Amino acid sequence: MRAVLHRVPERPISTRIHLHLLSDSTGETLEMLAKAALAQFEDADVMRHFWPMVRSRQHLERIIPELKANPGLVLFTLVNPETRARLEEVCAQQGVPAVPILDHVTAALEKALGQEAHGRPGRQHAMDKAYFERVEAIQFTIAHDDGVGWENWEEADIVLAGVSRSSKTPTSIYLANRGYKVANIPLVVESPPPPALYKLRNPMVIGLTTAPERLVQIRRNRLLSLNEQAQTDYADQEKVKNEVAFARRMFADNGWAVIDVTRRSIEETAAAVIRLYNEREMRGTTQGAKPI
Repeated sequence: MRAVLHRVPERPISTRIHLHLLSDSTGETLEMLAKAALAQFEDADVMRHFWPMVRSRQHLERIIPELKANPGLVLFTLVNPETRARLEEVCAQQGVPAVPILDHVTAALEKALGQEAHGRPGRQHAMDKAYFERVEAIQFTIAHDDGVGWENWEEADIVLAGVSRSSKTPTSIYLANRGYKVANIPLVVESPPPPALYKLRNPMVIGLTTAPERLVQIRRNRLLSLNEQAQTDYADQEKVKNEVAFARRMFADNGWAVIDVTRRSIEETAAAVIRLYNEREMRGTTQGAKPI
């Protein structure tokens, strides 16, 4: 007699989870790490629960009912031993994974530096000298956008040059948030930049370039968003090609570093700028670097 095998239907894999982010500070670091990790998963339906400034057992106790009602994954950056122990206890009871996302990095740094980390909540956001320098960098960058204030360019760390819509402004703002004073200048064939651009000694001048075809597409979308006609010299294929060639010649003639932003996000472009800047600082030179 032949046995009858009953196939057990496979349960569909759920892509919806509750993600709890608990931080004893603003939670900025935690959010960035979670966002970067989630970018690796397509079609994931994630319900995020954000809990910043969790610095006491009492505060945590008010959050616990939400953790129990919406079990999922817990990511945390808590340094207070009592608060952390209570969170891990609750997660263990509920069968919920709890991940202290900075532990491995901190442990590695302790070993490398030969000292213990300070368990002070929000230490990375203390209003120290670096904080005020970053605020100053942001203010400088906003005041020197789009060619404005060229008389003060020598005070900048970085000057970005490029044709219109080559991501100069967003890259400048991103770099300013990292503490760099940045000015930027649009390059226009009919209107040469101020002579001061060619005499700079302190700032590193970096040229941003992009594929003409991609630039035409970006400019046409820009015009459409402004309810203007897309068929103008601003978005003309031949005119744009000449603009890009003009900018490239200027970069080459002055020995400025060049970054092609065609396939780069703002974050990737900023990372390339920082790498070039740091390389120059280590060499102790002024201008000159290979295109990347």
